[in-house]
Amino acid sequence: MEPDGDEDGDTRRDFLTLVTGAVATVGAGACVWPFLDSLSPASGDDLADATVDVDLSRIPPGQQSVVVWRGKPVFVLHRTTQALRSLQDTSLTGRRLRDPNSRERQQPEYAVNWHRSIAPQFGVMVGICTHLGCIPGYVPKPGGYVCPCHGSKFDLAGRVFTGSPAFYNLPVPPYRLLGPNSLRIGSSPVGLDFDFATIRQL
Repeated sequence: MEPDGDEDGDTRRDFLTLVTGAVATVGAGACVWPFLDSLSPASGDDLADATVDVDLSRIPPGQQSVVVWRGKPVFVLHRTTQALRSLQDTSLTGRRLRDPNSRERQQPEYAVNWHRSIAPQFGVMVGICTHLGCIPGYVPKPGGYVCPCHGSKFDLAGRVFTGSPAFYNLPVPPYRLLGPNSLRIGSSPVGLDFDFATIRQL
């Protein structure tokens, strides 16, 4: 008895359907995986690369540069001698500032000082108002930042003024000096660590 030709055709057709389905599944997985992977939180290795270097020699005294770090604007301000004196003025620190001594966790431990930075002449702050997330504008004279959305005011160290809608100081990101004319945002000084996710408010 001769084999049924239709049976052979059905078997081949089933095999080809199975192979085609398998190839399609593998192909779809190859296309979808990068998308799904992009939605997952960054690993430690990825975070290690999330740094921005700033050339301080290109920022004149009294001026600032704005860079983007992890999608956030960061103000790098070259403070003048007069500006540094104003940050220590007792009429400012006495009652006009809500958190003059940086008691709230809005900065790394190495920036808990009167200038909220590593080197007094350079301020480094995330430029997002801690009220509702607008970007404050830099006002060189008399010196500070004003949020255009609801009027929150910050001094040249990013400390919020009493009476502002914002309750917290501008955050200070992790950063370190690479030399007298360069700093790296996103990396703390050697031997120190700061997880930006632990700040009180952004």
